[in-house]
Amino acid sequence: MLVCSGNIKFACNQIKLTMGAINLHSKPFDEETITKLEIFEDYAQAWLPTFIMQSKPQICVFDFFAGTGYDNNGIAGSPIRILRKINEQRGSIFQNQVKIKLFFNEFEPGRGKKQEKFELLKASCEDFMSVNPGLDKAIKIEYWNEDCETLFPKLLPDIKKYPSLVYLDQNGVKFAHEKYFLSFDKTKETDFLFFISSSYISRFGKRDEFKKHIDIDIEEAKKDPHKFIHRSVLNQIKRKLPKDSQLKLYPFSIKKTPNIHGIIFGASHPRAVDKFLTIAWDINKTNGEANFDIEDDVSKDQLNLFEVKKKKKIEAFQDEIKRKILDGELKNNKELYNYSLERGHIGSHASAALKLMKKSKEISYDSTSPLVNYENAYKKPRLLNYVVLNKKT
Repeated sequence: MLVCSGNIKFACNQIKLTMGAINLHSKPFDEETITKLEIFEDYAQAWLPTFIMQSKPQICVFDFFAGTGYDNNGIAGSPIRILRKINEQRGSIFQNQVKIKLFFNEFEPGRGKKQEKFELLKASCEDFMSVNPGLDKAIKIEYWNEDCETLFPKLLPDIKKYPSLVYLDQNGVKFAHEKYFLSFDKTKETDFLFFISSSYISRFGKRDEFKKHIDIDIEEAKKDPHKFIHRSVLNQIKRKLPKDSQLKLYPFSIKKTPNIHGIIFGASHPRAVDKFLTIAWDINKTNGEANFDIEDDVSKDQLNLFEVKKKKKIEAFQDEIKRKILDGELKNNKELYNYSLERGHIGSHASAALKLMKKSKEISYDSTSPLVNYENAYKKPRLLNYVVLNKKT
């Protein structure tokens, strides 16, 4: 467990003297919140080296709902987790002469000038910087204390100008409005993670004040079981994007009985999508879309003698690509890699199926590996054609 250092305790005590007795956070982070934070932290860890190693002059991270830095048990929130990951990369940052600019915003509506959480955010970050001397030469932090609805348009030019990672917590329900996704659609080097709770959708989805932010068909969203609500919301948002949009959106659901918290990840570049899907499938190797058995795959192993075995998610996907390869719809590693990402799968799932097809002499390819990965599909690249030998399987 990460606990507060002596400096941060002193800073917090000073704030308490001037603002009244308060905790770092009103309550400890629950398990679901920690899962959410870990996903963001893992993605930040994967995202940073991409642009640091490219020697980009400046990269930016935007946390529009940064919180206080820690909960009242000393567990790090998103801004401290960002700083930790940057600190781990400081050698590469200095070597490649990259500047990192952080935009941390925390705002409590209706509190006037008494913005306690904002002051705690600043104290937490300043303490981290003080115990990591020299980090200030690599990064610059801008602290903001504004409603995101007014702040987002102010910072959008920076998001568009520089490679950016944008983090919007579930309190930012208004940011699911199509106009914000369209803003991201027009950027080429912006990745974002947006969080929303199904309770918002279920309770307020039909109200006009909600629909002006998320104009979705609530009845359509409720046709499927509740656990799929974020998948439905995501599909409706996708339909609002331009037909030629390069923006890819993916859901990840986090169960908190009786609600489902949803992550919407968005990016235009296949490498970014690959990184997120790798993290998602590492969390849940069965479905890669939730931290619980959203597809009921466990039950598919528990059949009686009279039932036909149902395919698990990976098995169904592998059968799907096998048919498409044999029918000539997917002809090479780049097409297969792109299709895998589109279907929310990582390249290794497709590779396993291709190796079996080659072993059974259904196809052949001139390599020891089917090369279904970013490096061979895009970075190098190396095009590998798949030759169909036998369609009768």
